[in-house]
Amino acid sequence: MEKSLEAPEQAHCGESHDACHNGEERKSHHSDKMKANLISRLNRIEGQIRGVKAMIEKDTYCDDVLNQISAVQSALNSVGKLLLEGHLKSCVIERIQAGESEVIDELLTTVHKLMK
Repeated sequence: MEKSLEAPEQAHCGESHDACHNGEERKSHHSDKMKANLISRLNRIEGQIRGVKAMIEKDTYCDDVLNQISAVQSALNSVGKLLLEGHLKSCVIERIQAGESEVIDELLTTVHKLMK
């Protein structure tokens, strides 16, 4: 259950303002390559979580389980960073340029949640 050392691909929410913020239904449009990268990472994380569960079922030494939990948290943080970078470089910039300054408050709320 090792952490991936793949080079992160830049996330991208879309080509237009509407791709990131379309009235009530907001969507993110990632490239196929980015989506595949994120799904692959999440699949690996899912496997790590199943591994942690199996370790607990087998009464594995607590320190070993805690180290695996740390690896899962790190992997999730990595996915979050990729998404945040893409969001900042596309959706947030586009919304600010469109005069939607409330996106800053939305972003701050999200960053606070990520930093818990």
